[in-house]
Formats: sequence, C-alpha cells, structure tokens
Amino acid sequence: MPDVMRGRVIMHVDMDAFYASVEAARNPRLRTVPFWVGGAERGVVLSANYLARTYGVSGGMASTRARRLCPAGVAVPPDFDHYGAVSAGVFALFDQITDRVEAASIDEAYLDITGSQRRLGSPRLIGENVRARVADEQHITCSVGIAQGRALAKLASNRVKPDGLLVVDPGEVVALLHPLPVEQLSGVGPATASTLHKLGLSTVGQVAHTPVSTLRRALGARAGQWLSDLSWGHDESLVVGQDRERSIGSQTTFARDTDDPEQVGTELLRMAARTAGRMRASGLCGRTVVLDVRFADFTTITRSGTLRDPTDVTDEIYARARKLFESLGLQRARIRRVGVRVEGLVPSDQAYRQPALDEPERGMRQVELAADDVVYRFGAHAAQRARLTRRTLSNPESGSPGITSVGGTA
Repeated sequence: MPDVMRGRVIMHVDMDAFYASVEAARNPRLRTVPFWVGGAERGVVLSANYLARTYGVSGGMASTRARRLCPAGVAVPPDFDHYGAVSAGVFALFDQITDRVEAASIDEAYLDITGSQRRLGSPRLIGENVRARVADEQHITCSVGIAQGRALAKLASNRVKPDGLLVVDPGEVVALLHPLPVEQLSGVGPATASTLHKLGLSTVGQVAHTPVSTLRRALGARAGQWLSDLSWGHDESLVVGQDRERSIGSQTTFARDTDDPEQVGTELLRMAARTAGRMRASGLCGRTVVLDVRFADFTTITRSGTLRDPTDVTDEIYARARKLFESLGLQRARIRRVGVRVEGLVPSDQAYRQPALDEPERGMRQVELAADDVVYRFGAHAAQRARLTRRTLSNPESGSPGITSVGGTA
C-alpha cells in the first residue's frame, strides 16, 4: 500500500454494536454475559453484544423472541442521552481529521480524507489512528473501511467487523468485488436482488459483464447505470460535510408533576452531573449553559447563560443552571420536566481557563476525574454525589455538593 493514495480517498467508520458497546464500557460486568439494549419483555432489541448474537439475537428483533433465544440474556434499558454524548465525542475526533465529515447515523460516518494524507500520513495510518483513539477515549471499538468511493469504503468496513480495518487499493477493486453476491452491493435490497436473480445474475462479476442496456431495462435507467458502475468500483458520490449540533445535555421527566423547589434542584444537579460526566468522557468543555423547563400543561421555556471560561465541572454547570431557574421566579408552578444542556463545545485540551489567584492547584475537576475512573471500573453507581443517592441529606443546599462512594470499593 503506497503512503499516498491517488484520487479521492473515502473512509467509512462504523461503531461495533454501538449501544451495547457503550453499555459494556460503563458497566464492565456486562462484558462477560450475553445482553441486549432494549425492553426486557416488550419492545424491540436496539443492539445486542456479540455474545448475545451467537444465540441468534439481533437488532430489530422483538424482545420476547430474544428472551426465548437467550433465556440467560440481560436486557439493559436504553440511555439515549449517554449514547448521544459518546457519539459527540467520536465525531469531535473526526472533525480533527477532516472538515468533510458526513454522518450516516449516530454511530456511522463517511470522511473524505483526501487532503488529510499530507498532514496525517497514509490512509492506513489515519485509519489505525481513528481506531486507536476511539478505543482509548470512548472505550468502544469501530470498524474502518477505506477506498476511493463511498460504497466501496462501506463494503470494506462491513467485511472486517468487528474491530477491523481494510484499505482497498485501486488495483484490488475488481478482485474484491466480482466474487461477492449481488446482495452485498450498496442499494441492492431484496426486490432488486430478486430481479437480478431472475436474469441469472448472482455475483457482482456477472452484473459487471452484463450489458448496461439490459440492466437499465430491468431496473430502470438510473438504477441500472448505478449498479453497472458500482460493479466495477466506480462511485463518484461525494461526502457532504454537515453542520451538527454542538451540544451535550441531559433531561429528566418527573414521575409526577412537582412544584417542590428542592426536588427540582436535586434533579438539576443530577442533570448537571450527568452532562458534565459525558462532556469529560467526550473530551469536551463548553461555556453556554441552557436550562429547559416543561410545565404540566406541556408549555416549555428555555433560558441560557454564558460562563467566563469553558468548563466540564458539575458545580459550575449546576450553579448556572440553578441561577437560571431561580431567575424564572416561579411560584408553585407544576413542572413536568427539566433539562440541562451545554453548548459552545471545544476540545478540553484547547479550552483555556484563567485561574483565580486564590484557586487551589487541584480542585473539583480533579475530584470528578478520579470519580470517573471509579465509575468506569465499578459501574455507574460506584461514585456519585451524596445528594443524588437514595438517602437525601438534610440541608443539601449548604456548601458544594460532595461526592460519596457507594456500591463498590475503589
């Protein structure tokens, strides 16, 4: 493989069993058992780990069927806020590689790395760097395919799942593609495959050597031409850079509408802690804190405030969110939901903070980073703030909310 690939170079990155991998990363006990993310008795399987897949459990399957196939399997409720935070961290990494990133989903993206080779090295080196950093920063794995076109890059990443890398040299395209079944070509679903089979075409090589006029008559002018071109590895579709929302947040809906300011304050702290933790996990800091309040009648209001410096510290995010809530001047208004979000995100290593003269060398951020390590080793509830444990402390508003260790030994 040459150090520089000529022409366009497209990288497809796909997280492996994303939801399940994220859950296993924050709860190591799940790594040795079959489990899926989704309902225990109702709903569908959103993602299954590879142990569960050996029993036949797969995404999109009814949870009841998953239970029949794998009676010992564990069903884990989904946490979409957390998945979004991990995804934001992964995409922040992509943005450091190229400004041409196209999200295909929360866990999948195309990157045009044509111009990145001069700065970051060969396509293989860039792909290995992505895999290593995703594993190091987010504790999950991804599969990477690199080729001169989008469809071929995606096919390459699918072939090496899980946790693999395949770089398709231009001279190897035909040898790779032509033995494959037609179902593996991008855009070939059951209906198209059935039509091709009726023409006696079962492999990509057979499609490639079929007159394009025949394919056009059978599939339509556009689809027939696309399939003919793709069977030879020709794909001129571009990676379209997108403006993605640059924020991380959390929200909670109360079991019952409440007008208790202490209960609201506790949940604001919980959401600030969750948001700050996800920011640290993603390697991001932010300056703008956004408060979201939904009332019993479903009307919703938001307020925002900007901090002096970017932060990922719970106390600082909570203090601003609490101040925003108090500024609303609510009197016995019944609240259904509250949320805390941080915008204006920047990588933590690029976030400059002006220390105060009387500020200690090590402060609350170092405490929270240490707590993050405990949580990573022993599970989500191994270390958390005392106010957020089941037993509510008296006078919880006094001083800085501390961190207590519960449910594990450090």
